[in-house]
Amino acid sequence: MESFVVNGGKKLQGTITVNGSKNAAVGLLAASVVNHGKTTLKNVPNIEEVDRWCEVLESIGMVVEKNSQEKTVVLTRPEKLALEKIDKDAAQKTRSIILLLGSLVGQEEQYSIPQAGGCKLGSRTVRPHLFALENFGIKINTAQTKYVVDAKDFHHAEKAVLYEMGDTVTENAILAAAQTNQKESTIRFASANYMVQDLCFFLQKCGVDVEGIGTSTIKIKGKERIKKDVVYTITEDPIEAMFFVAIAATTNSQITIKGVPINFMELELLRLEKMGFQYTITKEYLSQNKESRLVDITTHKSTLIAPEEKIHPQPYPGINIDNLPFFVPIASVAKGRTLIHDWVYENRAVYYPEVNRLGTKVTLLDPHRAYVEGPQKFTPAHMTCPPALRPAAVILVAMLAAKGESVLRDVYTIKRGYENLEERLEEIGAHIKLIKE
Repeated sequence: MESFVVNGGKKLQGTITVNGSKNAAVGLLAASVVNHGKTTLKNVPNIEEVDRWCEVLESIGMVVEKNSQEKTVVLTRPEKLALEKIDKDAAQKTRSIILLLGSLVGQEEQYSIPQAGGCKLGSRTVRPHLFALENFGIKINTAQTKYVVDAKDFHHAEKAVLYEMGDTVTENAILAAAQTNQKESTIRFASANYMVQDLCFFLQKCGVDVEGIGTSTIKIKGKERIKKDVVYTITEDPIEAMFFVAIAATTNSQITIKGVPINFMELELLRLEKMGFQYTITKEYLSQNKESRLVDITTHKSTLIAPEEKIHPQPYPGINIDNLPFFVPIASVAKGRTLIHDWVYENRAVYYPEVNRLGTKVTLLDPHRAYVEGPQKFTPAHMTCPPALRPAAVILVAMLAAKGESVLRDVYTIKRGYENLEERLEEIGAHIKLIKE
């Protein structure tokens, strides 16, 4: 077990750079299965979630060459996948493994994959995925520990209306549509979020016709066999960018955050600006993949005021669902009462009062809503990571603001989504160590 020891309450300064996106990376790793050519992914974060995916892909016969120093993963698939040898332990540690449902529909007539794991956020139904793939003639039965898929009648979907505007649901539908034989599928009520856009840009490089990227209606003319050597650079992670912004706001520090994908952060920054958060921003420039617009943000010391309106997420271009939790520690240093409405997940908001052990005043109203009273003075504590990535990261943010020594135990959950945090945060003045217990 690994733990963080944090000596918090320090003013931070310096520059920190945003890494490639976790959620985009796993979508592209799933997409590598549909490409019979060589897939080279760049700007891949060195995180546990990616490691689990590499283990799964290797277990079914993919050749995976991972260079952590250069942040690249090169994937080559065999002519026939060995799905019966799939690494169940690795697969069950990540919810995103459900993306294999869509990436395998054009590869196998019948197959099964382990049921998804990942964050514990209450009842996260897979029914929208099953409904999405029904449009492509796919029949899926849910067994006790696996999903059993019948893809013998796989075909294009003239019109696939998604049951919910979910990111991975949309990706599964896109992966299926990409494998139809020169037939056009239309996906409606699609997510336009960053990982969906990255997947679409990647498939375009593979020779798949994709229209409507960044909108809620995506049209795809698939290919029966995709075979192309492709190099793609993953976009920067807006959720990691928000994590650093939250640290700056909560510790009232001046830091520079480089490589912020501004097209996926504009509303979050506007909300913070209206709360009194001060920052300067550079002129936009393109990311390495030439698709995302990046900026560098320098934060400044600020006096925050709670907003009159509730803070809640929406599908893109609204406040990102995974960025919402970071408003909890931010609201804790704002004068007044903030209503956080986390309507997407049944049980994510129940983790928010955990930060009360660090001196905050969070009142859970129901499984979706919480009041945050501020300003509060953070105090140190010894805690164990909750089994959910973003609530765990929120606790770490609060610990960095709490004067004195805090310990956050069993940080595998955080390492699923954030790379070498202790080293990167130390570079901007944080006192944080990773220890083995």
